[in-house]
Amino acid sequence: MTAPVIEVSHVTRRFGAVVALDDVSLAVQPGELVGMLGPNGAGKTTLLSLVNGLRKPDAGTIRLFGGDPRTPASRVGLGSTPQETGLPPTLRVAEVVDFVARHYPNPRPTARLLEQFGLADLARRQTGGLSGGEKRRLAVALALVGNPALVLLDEPTTGLDVDGRHMLWAALRDYHATGGTIVLTSHYLEEVQALAERVVVIDHGHVLADDALDVVIGRVAVRRVALTLPDAADLVALRDLPGVVDVSEVGNGVNRVELLTADADALVRELVRTDTAFSDLEVRSASLEEAFLALTRKEVAA
Repeated sequence: MTAPVIEVSHVTRRFGAVVALDDVSLAVQPGELVGMLGPNGAGKTTLLSLVNGLRKPDAGTIRLFGGDPRTPASRVGLGSTPQETGLPPTLRVAEVVDFVARHYPNPRPTARLLEQFGLADLARRQTGGLSGGEKRRLAVALALVGNPALVLLDEPTTGLDVDGRHMLWAALRDYHATGGTIVLTSHYLEEVQALAERVVVIDHGHVLADDALDVVIGRVAVRRVALTLPDAADLVALRDLPGVVDVSEVGNGVNRVELLTADADALVRELVRTDTAFSDLEVRSASLEEAFLALTRKEVAA
């Protein structure tokens, strides 16, 4: 087997009394596109900071390309975009890309990279004059300028509009198609669902799930059941039905409700058994967001 590009083994990291990561283990193989999900404070950013060598664990070991991530030689094949990136405000966009490119043995051509990220027309603009979205696109472009084997992206599309996000998605897909490895965190759950092949769910410093995208969704067996009731919905009574995780009203004055349930078949049978009048029944698979919420609710309950 090919050696993992990232190996995290029984890692714990504390900040005072706060345990950010608690005995976390995982590995990332070459060519994987891994989406890391979790609420604020879950430990995602801390984990990336350990992998890129900015911090060291209190316990456990981390290997980057088989070496210590705090050693510069281990980071030659690494590109990274943190949540917040400081850019020299008086340098022009192309100058910043050229400067970063000179740190790598085989960088991408500046003009081609700027074109890929929609920054070609801004090549001569000072970075201090860029919008927040333009700065974010430049920050991600800088992560790829060195032709890295691995890219770590922490909330890469924060501050981008829809067009900017889709442009970045396309650039990441192109990079991945050439064999590049990507680990990204995101609060946009649809982003992870659109990009990732593997999903790692982290909460309270623990890995709650680590598997293929469809397996993570199927693991919690969450389904969305929508139906129309003849009268105003009694949400309390609906929440008491077997396996119901959440209930919400949808539509405008049509008594349309949606139930998030772990067992759609049992729920429908119970509705029929209790002679509940309903129409327009619709059952569909859970989204990644629904699976994620179900996983984190289980963790909180535990």
